[in-house]
Amino acid sequence: LFRDAAGDVYAYARTLLRDDGAAEDVTAQAFERAHRRRQRYDPRKGTPRAWLFTIARNAALDELRRRSRTAALTTDLPDDAPGFEDDTDDAVRRAAVRTALAGLEPRERELIALKFHGGLTNAELARATGLSESNAGTRLHRAVTKLREACHAHA
Repeated sequence: LFRDAAGDVYAYARTLLRDDGAAEDVTAQAFERAHRRRQRYDPRKGTPRAWLFTIARNAALDELRRRSRTAALTTDLPDDAPGFEDDTDDAVRRAAVRTALAGLEPRERELIALKFHGGLTNAELARATGLSESNAGTRLHRAVTKLREACHAHA
């Protein structure tokens, strides 16, 4: 699980926290908590990956609370986010995505990060966020639509 998910957990934490060091700490905490609580994992409730991202989400939220930050979750993608190449067109796209993400609500940014960094299904998104599956799917769809429209407006 570590080999398969460590990079994605880090990218997810980095998206939420906007801090490389904090993202590394949260990634380590998530895997440490998962290891400590491995007997509590219930395969009927989702995949090990979804369980791990729920733990990572909680660790990231703990970090945000420790910072006494009640403001919105991050609006930035790391420069080394998977799927981006180092050419000018991609730099322009990255900037458009950052700007578009800034216009989303914190919950929308979180759903997008869990879906695309975490690779979670809608059912897993629902469990991780406490939403119903249909609500998670609807909110995700609306968030992606808003993100897409905002990216086109900034491109």
